[in-house]
Amino acid sequence: MATMENLIGLVNRIQRACTVLGDYGGGDNSFSSLWEALPSVAVVGGQSSGKSSVLESIVGRDFLPRGSGIVTRRPLVLQLHKIDDGSEEYAEFLHIPRRKFTNFAYVRQEIQDETDRVTGKTKQISPVPIHLSIYSPNVVNLTLIDLPGLTKFAVEGQPESIAQDIETMVRSYVEKPNSIILAISPANQDIATSDAIKLAREVDPTGERTFGVLTKLDLMDKGTNALDVLEGRSYRLQRPWVGIVNRSQADINKNTNMTVARRKEQEYFATSPDYAHLASKMGSEYLAKLLSKHLESVIRSRIPSITSLINKTIDELESEMDHLGRPIAVDAGAQLYTILELCRAFDKIFKEHLDGGRPGGDRIYGVFDNQLPAAIKKLPFDRHLSMQNVRRIVSEADGYQPHLIAPEQGYRRLIEGSLKHFKGPAEASVDAVHFVLKELVRMSISETQELRRFPTLQAEIAAASGEALERFREEGKKTVLRLVDMEASYLTVEFFRKLPQEVDRVGNPGERGGNTGERGGNPQGERGRGSNPGGERGRGENASERGGIPTASNVDRYSDGHFRRIASNVSAYVGMVSDTLRNTIPKAVVYCQVREAKMSLLNNFYAQLGKKEGKQLGLMLDEDPALMEKRQQCAKRLELYKAARDEIDTVSWAR
Repeated sequence: MATMENLIGLVNRIQRACTVLGDYGGGDNSFSSLWEALPSVAVVGGQSSGKSSVLESIVGRDFLPRGSGIVTRRPLVLQLHKIDDGSEEYAEFLHIPRRKFTNFAYVRQEIQDETDRVTGKTKQISPVPIHLSIYSPNVVNLTLIDLPGLTKFAVEGQPESIAQDIETMVRSYVEKPNSIILAISPANQDIATSDAIKLAREVDPTGERTFGVLTKLDLMDKGTNALDVLEGRSYRLQRPWVGIVNRSQADINKNTNMTVARRKEQEYFATSPDYAHLASKMGSEYLAKLLSKHLESVIRSRIPSITSLINKTIDELESEMDHLGRPIAVDAGAQLYTILELCRAFDKIFKEHLDGGRPGGDRIYGVFDNQLPAAIKKLPFDRHLSMQNVRRIVSEADGYQPHLIAPEQGYRRLIEGSLKHFKGPAEASVDAVHFVLKELVRMSISETQELRRFPTLQAEIAAASGEALERFREEGKKTVLRLVDMEASYLTVEFFRKLPQEVDRVGNPGERGGNTGERGGNPQGERGRGSNPGGERGRGENASERGGIPTASNVDRYSDGHFRRIASNVSAYVGMVSDTLRNTIPKAVVYCQVREAKMSLLNNFYAQLGKKEGKQLGLMLDEDPALMEKRQQCAKRLELYKAARDEIDTVSWAR
């Protein structure tokens, strides 16, 4: 069977761990707050309601700061631990571990100093709690949270919003469904005006979680009593009202022993004509035992839901840790392995973009299917093969000796000049694919979840990928330009050998050249292959056989129809080359750029990586400080919840 010490001690340990991690309720936590799930007793009261005296009476020690105005400016989590009779009393603060306070005057001073450390020497308040554990044979196992006293007005040195700020803080504690409210009200004031009861009524309208405490019963006007309140007639609660008689100011000034004060309190109730019949259920000792027993009962009933919350949050934290990444090892071998794994994860996503598993790779096909054909279509072949330009180039190629049969040099110059125009679209295709690959690298880096925590490594991978893509682009440009130069350096002879046969099919080569030129001068029909320099050779031979009529041949050789046939033939040949390059340029680009990017994007990076020392590898794995802090907090919180689960598992619950 679980003992009271087991249960309350369990909650005490978890509360302390929560505070260390900054989980003390009322904040904007990314995960469920374990603090808010833990049952606790929140002490609520207005200023001068006797709240501090009640706590000191329960503890049996004078240890709280006193003064005018707001004395309690930070929540005080007071954890009481009962120890064996005869053992020495001592206190410990969570913020000063392993230091025992046996002089409780020093405890009071430390509470004051720790409050000032956070709030300064002003009268500001802070929600960050102070944890104080007191070990004594004169206490019961109990945890109480002393909250700032409710007030209605700001005093000098306080912001105008202080009253609302305090109420907001107090509400953050008492609104929790697992919170037990200890509402303290002075008996010498009308209970209807009690700040504590007013707030308790709002957050706990049924009174199920509220214990009413009536202080200063000995200071009521003579002839009056508080029986209507204590017996539940003035304001009924589901839990009993408890009357308390605090030490008088004179007793405090004289440092009256708490044991003596407790005895005087018991004597007061036992001898009072008004309260003697309630004496067994009055006083600070009874209140402490009542709260301890009730807190133990609440903890026992809440354990299943707390366990469920812990397990759920552990799953969430494990998932978050996977997302943030586990801590990096410090040895060079492990760091190198980590970097290689991260590079492989990036490379996998990059290949998925290229292969269609992720969007983006289709833009490369768009370059070949849309951009390249459109660029070729815009090439200025019409201007280059205009009648005037063809006449000029053919004439310049002839030099001082006009061509005798066919202007072969003119043909070559016209074709070479036309093919040079393909270099622009070829290079543009290389550049367009290069920019697509660069964008895919950027997308892949941003989509690699594992890389997000390493901005330095991201930059290194981006730089290495950029250098590799530049090399691939240079190789791609060399290759596509080489394709164009290859077409210009060796013309397809078979194309021109077919031209005389086509001319023969069009008309009788014995006819006058002028008529033949008109038939073969259409640059669009059969890609212009119906007119050609080969026809000139046939007509020249016929003229010689007829005895040689040079006038007719010369007129035909320099007529518009003649140059039109030349332009048409060149246009047809360039069209044939255009079809070839439309197919071979994409092949070259894919081979030199896309294929290489898939196979060896980070090869140089890997080679350099093997030469780096441990310190350099560590710098590459330098994380974003904010991310490191987030993971550290997540790891600590995960450790807390696992420890809490283990703590719960060690307790044998009563069935």
